[in-house]
Amino acid sequence: MDNERLHYGDKIIYMEGVIVDVDDCSISIDLKGRLGFFKAPKRMFICDTEPKIGQEVGWNMSFPEQLGPEVNEKYVSNIEKERRKQQEMQARLDANKED
Repeated sequence: MDNERLHYGDKIIYMEGVIVDVDDCSISIDLKGRLGFFKAPKRMFICDTEPKIGQEVGWNMSFPEQLGPEVNEKYVSNIEKERRKQQEMQARLDANKED
């Protein structure tokens, strides 16, 4: 872990949420208190039984901290490629619907 890059101390807080979707690879959770939503790989979850929609989950977390002003161009490039690919796929689907 590269904690030297963080300027603020950890403020570990307990969070809770409700499972709203489960698929083959991931679990989606609505955070309690209108704090948002996140989706994470199933392999990150600790569970004794198969996760189900409506079950409550809890975890400890801290706040994300920006590590610096630099932009990682590799990630930006990959994001832009994926967006273009999605747009092209949508355009083909739309064209097929018109036929």
